[in-house]
Amino acid sequence: MRIVLVGAPGSGKGTQAKMLVEKYGIPQISTGDLLREAVVAKTPLGLQAKTAMDAGQLVSDQIVLSMIKERLSDKDASHGFILDGFPRNILQAKALDKLLVQLGKPLQGVILIDVDFDLLIQRITGRRSCSSCGAVYNIYTTPSKLEDHCDRCGGNLHHRADDNEATISSRLRVYEMQTSPLNEYYHQQNKHYKLQGSGDIQEIFQKICNIIDALSKTPPQEATNRTSKIDRLQNKITIEENHHDLDDIDKKIQEKTKETETPSEKKAEEAPKTLDKSTANKEATTMAAKPKKAKSAAKKKIAKKKVAIKKKVVKKKIAAKKKAVKKKVAKKKIATKKKAVKKKVAKKKVATKKKAVKKKAVKKKAVKKKAVKKKAKKKAKKK
Repeated sequence: MRIVLVGAPGSGKGTQAKMLVEKYGIPQISTGDLLREAVVAKTPLGLQAKTAMDAGQLVSDQIVLSMIKERLSDKDASHGFILDGFPRNILQAKALDKLLVQLGKPLQGVILIDVDFDLLIQRITGRRSCSSCGAVYNIYTTPSKLEDHCDRCGGNLHHRADDNEATISSRLRVYEMQTSPLNEYYHQQNKHYKLQGSGDIQEIFQKICNIIDALSKTPPQEATNRTSKIDRLQNKITIEENHHDLDDIDKKIQEKTKETETPSEKKAEEAPKTLDKSTANKEATTMAAKPKKAKSAAKKKIAKKKVAIKKKVVKKKIAAKKKAVKKKVAKKKIATKKKAVKKKVAKKKVATKKKAVKKKAVKKKAVKKKAVKKKAKKKAKKK
């Protein structure tokens, strides 16, 4: 079993990957973990990654792929693996495909755990993790029985600083932009499987297991040693950084193909064509294939439009959420102001009551004094 788990932050990839490791006995390969371990161990690749990170640069795809290659050479990965966190874009996906084909371990499937963005924000903002044993809770869905403490070890639960709505929204935007074309890329290879990630964890796990079991039953495609000229040239081109465009690489490939053309091939292209029956038939088939090309181009345009529409919808959702948050904050402010005003009014009422009580007491004392004085005068007159 050789699969990639894809999903937005908070979709439950990590939880499902751990359960899959226990059931199938194959390793979960997280590129983030690989990088951290290599840096700590000070391996040659780890040192290269550290220099890039210290310089404030992204770790190149070439370094990450080299780490994956090293990890796949371990014994526990001989029967399969679960990739988590890589690839994140089409460029990385193409490079990964080449590497796995070279190793004779091509991908069997890419499983997308799809979760609604509103639920993702709730999951991440409510996430609490134990500082001692690493157990994860959620104040909305799976809260701990002991408040602010882990049920397992009693350790303190903490909330990550970056698990706030603003940073999560931006992370989800980046994810949506990168993953939509990636899903289409694997869909064209008939390797893409999508399932809903909301609901019971065990039910989601069973759905993933059903997909994996179905994939293991299908016979693997026989790898051929023959590769096309374009594929050979693509292998020669070094894997570029994340920020490079695919168009640049395609241009390089075209330039390389022109360079490798033999003089006879160039002459054959430049020479005038003389039509016989066989060539006429070939040209007829190519003419018939042109409408198909036009259809595929139209499909690509439609797919691009769909992606653009999805992006707009996501942006609108995020904007609406921001507005809702602002409204909530404004309401809270108004409520706190009202409470403060009520307290002031209550304090004033209490103060006025106290003053009235004091005045009454003073008047009573004055009346008593007058009465005492009158009695004293009457007694004096009698004497």
